[in-house]
Amino acid sequence: MSSNTSASDFLLLEFSEVWELQILHFLVFLVLYVATIAGNLLIIFTIALDHHLHTPMYFFLMNLAIQDLGEISAIVPKSMMNSLMNTRHISFSGCVTQVFLFVSFIASDIFLLTVMAYDRYVAICNPFQYERIMNMKDCIKMVGITWISGLLYGALHTSGTFTISFCSNIVNQFFCEIPQLLKLACSDSYRIELVAVVLSIILLFGCFIFIILTYVHIFIVVFRIPSVQGRKKAFSTCLPHLTVFSTLVFTASFAYLMPTLKTPSRFDLALSVIYSMISPLLNPLIYSMRNQEIKVGMKKLLRLKYPSNST
Repeated sequence: MSSNTSASDFLLLEFSEVWELQILHFLVFLVLYVATIAGNLLIIFTIALDHHLHTPMYFFLMNLAIQDLGEISAIVPKSMMNSLMNTRHISFSGCVTQVFLFVSFIASDIFLLTVMAYDRYVAICNPFQYERIMNMKDCIKMVGITWISGLLYGALHTSGTFTISFCSNIVNQFFCEIPQLLKLACSDSYRIELVAVVLSIILLFGCFIFIILTYVHIFIVVFRIPSVQGRKKAFSTCLPHLTVFSTLVFTASFAYLMPTLKTPSRFDLALSVIYSMISPLLNPLIYSMRNQEIKVGMKKLLRLKYPSNST
């Protein structure tokens, strides 16, 4: 596709040329999408309706669930629709929107997970100052900063990606992903966005190092807790967060740092599915399985919605 036709549309990757397999892809993505939406909505309503969960940690978790809903909704419905309609097309404006929303939500996710690590650090390492440091007013400011930073981050990468001229319209991914779009560039102008991607990876690992150092301090304090029950409670609030962040960081980093091939391998597709779809799906499962307070809140919510017939 020449620069004159770059404003028309793109062709996304199709999982198969066989119609029956496309329907299978649609059904698999539909199940994953509905499960992700249901799980994250359950987290949101559980926290919103249970006053016992109106604390900074769960306020952050609720916002994380909202970001996960936005992240998966930015890319999956279009992929499912294409499979159902037996087409590969996405408009130029649709591709721009996908990149902006997806990158914004991913960035907000990472920034918020970094804030959540700080929250756990204060709660465990400096508990007597927790209410003063992590008061709700400051927590709202922190969350607001993560959302605004994510939107600015998304706008930066979107403008950097779509100011270049494209020599092809075939995107070797099931959604508009920046590394695959940069491969379509006609000239060296893509290097500006490539530098931005590299700087983003450095920022990502900066957040990762901050979280690792934070958890080193946390674990030192936790292992000094004499009570087994106390250590167990501390781990139940820390391990889900560390698991969620590690999964997102490693899969996203591999997806963006690995050289892009003309024909994506199954491994490339698997990485993209994990960081774009599986992470938002796993987040509510990880938090609900490891956190007793969330379990109790969910049971209360489900009993409220589906009361027992017994008298």
